Amino acid sequence: MKNIKSIINGLLVLLTVSACNIDERVDPNGASLNSVLNNASFTELNNLVTGIEARMRNGFDVYVTATGTIARELYLFDADPRNLTDLVGLENDEGENRVLDNNSFYLTSPYNNRYRVIKNCNILLEAVGNASVEVTEQDRNGYRGFANTIKAYELLLVLNLLDTNGIRVDTDDPDNVGDFVSKSEAFTEIVRLLDLAVTQLGQAGSEFSFALTPGFEGFDAPRSFIEFNRAIKARVEIYRNDPDAALDALNASFFDIDGDLPTGPKHVFSTAGPDILNNLFKIPQQSGDQIIVNNDFISSAEPNDVRVANKTTTRDDPVSLGGFSGTHETRLYASSTSPTDIIRNEELILIYAEANILLNTPESLGEAVQALNVIRTSAGIGSYSGTVDQTSLINEMLHQRRYSLWAEGHRMVDLRRYDRLNVNFVVIDTNIDPDSGEELSQVIFTEFPVPLADDF
Repeated sequence: MKNIKSIINGLLVLLTVSACNIDERVDPNGASLNSVLNNASFTELNNLVTGIEARMRNGFDVYVTATGTIARELYLFDADPRNLTDLVGLENDEGENRVLDNNSFYLTSPYNNRYRVIKNCNILLEAVGNASVEVTEQDRNGYRGFANTIKAYELLLVLNLLDTNGIRVDTDDPDNVGDFVSKSEAFTEIVRLLDLAVTQLGQAGSEFSFALTPGFEGFDAPRSFIEFNRAIKARVEIYRNDPDAALDALNASFFDIDGDLPTGPKHVFSTAGPDILNNLFKIPQQSGDQIIVNNDFISSAEPNDVRVANKTTTRDDPVSLGGFSGTHETRLYASSTSPTDIIRNEELILIYAEANILLNTPESLGEAVQALNVIRTSAGIGSYSGTVDQTSLINEMLHQRRYSLWAEGHRMVDLRRYDRLNVNFVVIDTNIDPDSGEELSQVIFTEFPVPLADDF
């Protein structure tokens, strides 16, 4: 039995929204599933929407810490040694470097949760097609545009993990899921879904028939949700190394080079009921369950870069675990209910800069410098004064992405896209075996393996 089938047939909790809180309602794969898939009411469809948005948050913290450790931007110091030993490919007692486990939590948690969201999107799409007659075609297109946008976004996160291993994109029929497709084919399907969603959202009228959480405030109607969709497409196109397509998507998104950097949809959390907390928040100065900053992130920062002070802080006492040590810890989130960004204007400005750098004309390089200066000025480090050529600006752009998007799940992908996920560009913190006093070798991984039950 394929693992993906068990994932998408597993228990999926639907939730409803009350103000900022997300409360448990029904299990769509329980006795009520048939009623959801046949003659569904607005209430049932809206519960599905809320369940999708709620589930999007699950496992994202593991995605961030696992990919961030591989990219050496952070380390998770907690009770599970695999967060260090496996993810950095540390040498074991037999003198062999560890490999990534294809059945361990750091892969299965983000992988399984992404496909659970995709399954909920598939249920919504099927339910909409057979919904009650009171649900108009305009209403249906709103649900469809929402579901296909989220489905594409979730597939992108899976592809970020597995990269050249490819992913499954055909999951509509849980009893007959499609084979793994190549990275290129996966990108093509993600773009197809995003474009299909825009067409559907364009036929959805002025308002959705469902409510989203406050995290989507300003992006909670078809027209503004299209702007979110196009922002995700801009990210996809820059990953595909297509600057023209990225710029076209940006022009239809909420990108604003003069706008507020934090603007964009977010995941929200609360302490209410069965809702979940932001597990990327860590209690200050605790010795266990702490996100420790890679020392090079601190030492390579430009003087007075406020992003370092805003995102990290010096520990009262430097901490060591398993031969790794650090002087700084995360301060990215103020509390366990702080929201996390899905995508924001700051990233879109950096995508705009990157697309113009890739075009590599005198005019486009000038545009790139202008965009990078918006980021630099916000960070308190002044305007760019280096050489204005493609190579220099790529270096500058990656540096700014490193500090603007620290510990948000971007660094591994960024380094890999430019063939820099290797020892020539990644500064590895020395690991000293606490028993022998000898330095242990490490490996920089470039992608996660196919999960065990899908490897056939």
